[in-house]
Parts: sequence; C-alpha cells; structure tokens
Amino acid sequence: MSAEDRAFGARVAGFRKERGMSQAELAAAIGRTASWLSQVERGIQPVNRLPVLRMLADALGVSQASLRPDLPELEAIAPADAEESKPNDLDQARLLLSGHPVPEVLLADESSANRAGLPELRAAVDRIWELTHADKFAELSTNLGPLIPRLERAVRTAPAKDRPELWQLLGRTYQALAAAFVRQDEPDAAWVAADRSIRAAEQSGQPLQVCAGIYRLAQAFVRLKRLDQAEHAATTAANALAQYAATHEEPEALSVLGALHLQLATVHAKAGDRTRAREEIQQAREVARRMGEDRNDFNLEFGPTNVEIQAVSSAVELGDAGEAIDLGEGINAANLSVERQARLLMDLGRAYAQRRQPGEALDFLLRAEELAPEMISTHVAARDTIRELMLVAGRSASPELRGLAERADAKP
Repeated sequence: MSAEDRAFGARVAGFRKERGMSQAELAAAIGRTASWLSQVERGIQPVNRLPVLRMLADALGVSQASLRPDLPELEAIAPADAEESKPNDLDQARLLLSGHPVPEVLLADESSANRAGLPELRAAVDRIWELTHADKFAELSTNLGPLIPRLERAVRTAPAKDRPELWQLLGRTYQALAAAFVRQDEPDAAWVAADRSIRAAEQSGQPLQVCAGIYRLAQAFVRLKRLDQAEHAATTAANALAQYAATHEEPEALSVLGALHLQLATVHAKAGDRTRAREEIQQAREVARRMGEDRNDFNLEFGPTNVEIQAVSSAVELGDAGEAIDLGEGINAANLSVERQARLLMDLGRAYAQRRQPGEALDFLLRAEELAPEMISTHVAARDTIRELMLVAGRSASPELRGLAERADAKP
C-alpha cells in the first residue's frame, strides 16, 4: 500500500464519521460491500477510477477534490473507463456468478476454442486455495477473475479425455470461492458458488468432492441462519458417507465425514442445543481418531487439531466460556492454516469477553487481527464482541481497543 492510498482512505473515513455513517451504510450507498470500503479506508484498496471517486464524493456530500487533492493528475492517468488496479474485494467474483458463466461458448465453433494447459490450471487452482486459507482476499480476487471463465470454457471445449479433471478443478475453485464468501459474510453468493461446485464435482465423477461441496453449502446456510437447511444438507451427506466409510477406510472419505460432523456441531450450537452439539463433536473426535493425523483433504483441514478448534467455537457459541478457554489454551494450531489459527484466537477472545476479562479478550482479538485482518473486520461475532468491549469500557476504552473498533467498524 502507498502513502497516498493510506491518506485517501483516512480522508474517506474521516468524512464518513463526520456524517455519522457506518461503513455498511456508505458502502450500500455506492453499491459496494462493507469489506471493500474497509479496505479503502485502510489504504489497501486504491480508488483509481473517476466514476468510483465521484460516487464516494456524492455519497459523502463533498467535492472530489476534497477526497483527492491530486485530482488533475488522477484524471490524466486514469480516464473514466479505465480499470481499477489491484481489485481487492470479491465484487468481481459476485459478477462472475451472475447468470450463465460463458454463454458465448454455447454459440461458438468448438473447434476454434483456445485449449487450456492442464498443468498451468492445476497450479492456478492450488494457488487459489493457498490464498483462501491465508485469507488473502486481495490476491484471491485478482486470481479468480480470469481463472473461473477460463475453466468454464475449458470444461466445455477441451478434449473429452481431459474434461473429468477440468470439472474437478472447476469444482475445487468454486469451493474456494464459497469458503471466501462465507468468511466475508456474503452467504447468498456462497450458496451459489457451493451449488456450482457440487455440479462440477458430479460431472468430474468424484463423489467425495460432491460431499465436500455439500459441506460448503451447509456453511452458507448457517451464515444465512437457515439452520434447518444446513442440518438437512449436512446430515444427508454424512449419513451416506458413514455407510461408505464403514467398508472403505479411506482417509479422504473420513476427512469429509468428520468435517460434516463439525458442521453439524456448529448448527446445533447456534440453535442452542448443547447435547446434540457435543454429540457431533464427539463423533468428529472418533473420526479423527480413526484417521490419526491432521490432513487437508479437499481443503477441509480435518484432523484431531481442527476438531478441538471447532469444539472451542461451539463452546463459545453455547456460552460455555470456561470450557472454551480450557480447551483452547491447550491447542497448538501452528501446523494449520492462517485462517484456522486466527479463528482459534478470535474464539478465545470471544470466550474471555464472555468471562468479563476485557484485557485478555482484546489481546486475543488483536492477535487474530494480525494474522487475518479480514476475518475480524467481516465476521459478525467478532465485531459484536468488539462492540460489546467498547460498551463495557465506555470512556475508559484503551487506544488499542478504540483502534480495533475503528478498523472493524464496530463502534457502538
């Protein structure tokens, strides 16, 4: 990020606060997401298009020059129809989900289509998942833009022998997109991406990947507060997998089965059903015991460590803060992804807030933010916790807490 982008973001944030607007309100006024605006205000997302600058200025009731004193220079180097550099949100990916992905392919001469190189596409999809696990949504957005249309064309135009693998790659890509949308609290888009991942996985002839797609679908339903739909989707897949795993001791099948039990634990915890949530955690522990190691089949990161991280999350959701802290303080998540490590820290912060230990809560939330700032700024539970800490602290809130609340747009 440049000093100019940081200064611009600070001006946007300043005018927004003067007008008593939240990030969500200003973002809605210009047709963007709150996470995009959060990145603008932090200087991560540059605004180099005049139409976008104009919308921001109009929504804030200020002149464009007030936001960008260097406006003449900007106009010279970035005409109105220029593309913004460094797209940093998933808005472009939402557009990719709108309508049929490649209608022109249906009307084109298949013999004239460009052929995609499988090794290059494999590497690109692997990179997509690395970025997803690291919560690096800026790079993820940049990489997804050209990749999804390319894969959608390839599965329809490549030689028949290559299509099963291409469908598998497409399914994995849509699963990554579904996971990213869930983390950015955009579950409607996650639902669409998960559904497309399931179809692609079925076309590839990979039933376990279909079940992994159903896991992503259940995640979207949870974020949409459609707990009945989440339970139905996850239970149907888990029951089928349990029968399969009874005669096929494949670690990949166990990974998906265990992840579905963890998703069901989340569903029951959010519904306040302590008994059923703990039953699902225990079933996941049994599956993890059968596996005997942490794995990352289908990018689910299932294994003994992740089971305990989910047990912490479920305990927090149920208000069992002491249990969450006892479990969480003993977990070593260093070998898991940044996202899983940050989730554990975030949930420990929530647990300490429930225990009315604000110093410990703030410490864990700041550590989570350092690892995955997008998680803290977009996760509803994290922002609610920060807001609660601010309300309890009142005028005595520390500069660190005030700064966190500003960055997460979680001021009371």
